Amino acid sequence: MSSTPTASRRPPMLATSEALSRLLDAARRVEGRERVATLDAQNRVLAADVTSPLDVPPMHTSSMDGYAVRAADLAGATESAPVALPVSQRIPAGHAAEPLAAGTAARIFTGATVPPGADTVVMQEMAQVSDDRRVAFAQTPAAGEWITRQGADIRRDSVILPAGTRLTPQALGLAASVGCAQLDVVRRVRVAIFFTGDELRMPGEPLEPGAIYNSNRFTLSALLAKLGCDVTDLGIVPDRLDATRETLRRAAIDHDLILTCGGVSVGEEDHVKPAVEAEGRISMWQIAMKPGKPLAFGAVRRGASVSEAYFIGLPGNPVSSFCTFLLFVRPFLLRLAGGENVAPRVYSMRADFSQKKGDRRNEFLRARVNESGGLDLFENQSSAVLTSTVWGDGLIDNPPNHAISEGEIVRFIPFSELMR
Repeated sequence: MSSTPTASRRPPMLATSEALSRLLDAARRVEGRERVATLDAQNRVLAADVTSPLDVPPMHTSSMDGYAVRAADLAGATESAPVALPVSQRIPAGHAAEPLAAGTAARIFTGATVPPGADTVVMQEMAQVSDDRRVAFAQTPAAGEWITRQGADIRRDSVILPAGTRLTPQALGLAASVGCAQLDVVRRVRVAIFFTGDELRMPGEPLEPGAIYNSNRFTLSALLAKLGCDVTDLGIVPDRLDATRETLRRAAIDHDLILTCGGVSVGEEDHVKPAVEAEGRISMWQIAMKPGKPLAFGAVRRGASVSEAYFIGLPGNPVSSFCTFLLFVRPFLLRLAGGENVAPRVYSMRADFSQKKGDRRNEFLRARVNESGGLDLFENQSSAVLTSTVWGDGLIDNPPNHAISEGEIVRFIPFSELMR
């Protein structure tokens, strides 16, 4: 009886949507939280709701420079018969206001407290000042004009930032607006990263025949830093099974995720997959995508304990590792950090090119936005051409076996979305 070829026993490649769903279903928020200064909390994920202890604004304020008055005091005012009122007080922002006496006006500035008794603000352009003590009005204002009501933005005891929110600069400003000097955030995700390949050299080292510089180390380290991870870089590991297994064991001890680059394909020198299977398990391997098919997901045991560190193995080609990180590792890390909304926004845009033949896999094509608002395609879509990632503005998500016609509307994911 003839034996079945090894290739035929491999499980079928997973669709990208199914692969991402499996990764996110497996992700569990890391345990542990810390309190950090709001000024230092950018890109961290909230571990608890932020509830406002006050109304914002905390009092009625003027939204214009002008005069606070009682609308009834200006009844019947016209250009031909203006109503003049004495100025009873001056109210800059940050200063207390006295109750407004009937038949008077208060000089008021943007952001200042509207005095009790006033029910409207007349902008200064609509008032005629004769001197510092008297002002005339040529029309009757409506009650409530140019007044920002107390609590117009935020109501006391309302949740302004729910747990799971990744803190953007504007979210930090919102937290500060209700007086939060510190925030409870999920601790940083701890990631160990290493690279395999005897051909890899670091910039600054001599480049012997057959060697290449390790660009992935720089790209992936920067992406991890951008996501706020606590990163341990274990460097370049020799192409040996024993060395790979030893590094995996060491990385699993104190880290939530082990991220590798290279060595996850099926070549004789690709030791990462068998090393992970020996030290833990592989639960997903090979995605029906281009570039980036040989992506692996699993876990590595932490010594003799029952706990595990997650494992993701990225392909070694620079564009493949870049794309698979953005599409799979990024949302997985955000979910580990407690983030809820991890999906990038996808835009419908016009293709200003044609591609006569689609691939059997889901393609992610490097493209950029042109001056007319359409998309141009980088001419060389090889997974080794890193220049395409610098030239491009994002990725076209092209379905399997789909040829693109010029003028067609395609799905476009900007790099700005994939890196936020």
